[in-house]
Amino acid sequence: MLTIHAAPLVLPVGAAAVAEGAVAVDGDRIAAIGPYEDVVAAHPAARVRRWPGLLTPGLRQDRARELLTRCYHPDPREADELGELPLWGEAFERLAATMDTARRAGSVRRGLQRMLRHGTTHVVGPFGADGPGLRTALSRSGLVQVQVQVQGRPVQVPGPPGDGPPDLDPFVGGGDLAATAHGPLTVGGRADLAVFDVADEAALRAGGARHCVATVLAGRLVHRAR
Repeated sequence: MLTIHAAPLVLPVGAAAVAEGAVAVDGDRIAAIGPYEDVVAAHPAARVRRWPGLLTPGLRQDRARELLTRCYHPDPREADELGELPLWGEAFERLAATMDTARRAGSVRRGLQRMLRHGTTHVVGPFGADGPGLRTALSRSGLVQVQVQVQGRPVQVPGPPGDGPPDLDPFVGGGDLAATAHGPLTVGGRADLAVFDVADEAALRAGGARHCVATVLAGRLVHRAR
């Protein structure tokens, strides 16, 4: 079924912002982008999902490999003991020394789920040298694996040295939306979207991806906060 995602502001990246805008999604592809009234008129039978705030392309997580292999994502049942944030550095190393395969796998799954809850749709690899459990979980999540290339050759990006622990919020790296999104929203392109309950891009950069209320991956609603 064709679905229209509507929001007070659509930021396609690489094109003009659309106030009271909408993105029509047909399967895993974008069928239309434009003012809500125009998109609905062109697709009168479509299901409509109305969101608050800002609709953008899905985000790219440059430090995904660190988040999945060098952090522990606590189970909610461990929150009293370990907190809710990813454990990194010495805290992770202490846990890793006694962590079995099942516990590692659980951490990876929770890490992937929490990336989706932050509007992430693309993760920077490569992940080929990692264990099969991680590769399988990543494949099942639907997140798109991408590689940064330098002079035409893929390179692994572990995150800027000295920047501290990796963060689930891709905006912590300091980039604007154009630098943090996976790419522009285009008609005919893959429908990887994120929605944030903020007024504009400045508020998104200030408040971060924790304001994500919906993530759409290849046309599927994979995260919904409301």
